[in-house]
Amino acid sequence: MAKVFTKDNFQAEVISSDKPVLVDFWAEWCGPCKMISPLIDKVAEEVGDAAAIGKVNVDDQQELAREYGIQSIPTLLFFKNGEIKDKIVGAAVTADLLKEKLNAL
Repeated sequence: MAKVFTKDNFQAEVISSDKPVLVDFWAEWCGPCKMISPLIDKVAEEVGDAAAIGKVNVDDQQELAREYGIQSIPTLLFFKNGEIKDKIVGAAVTADLLKEKLNAL
């Protein structure tokens, strides 16, 4: 299961992480977001401790969404050493693609 990232834990869980991190920016009302949610959870289970995977609800965490320039959702950001290394906008993703991108970090 993916973690829930908020402004309170983002620094510790994402920016300061020594592992690759996948952050899914989503919203409750977003159909494509709901469509890929089980996929994100599946990847979180499959990669285990090799990477951190979590979700940011843009309605609850507007400050984070603004800080990272999220304009459309779902937006998936891949972090390594506190920096954004890759980005996917939209729901055209597969579990294999997500794992591939995490492994490349």
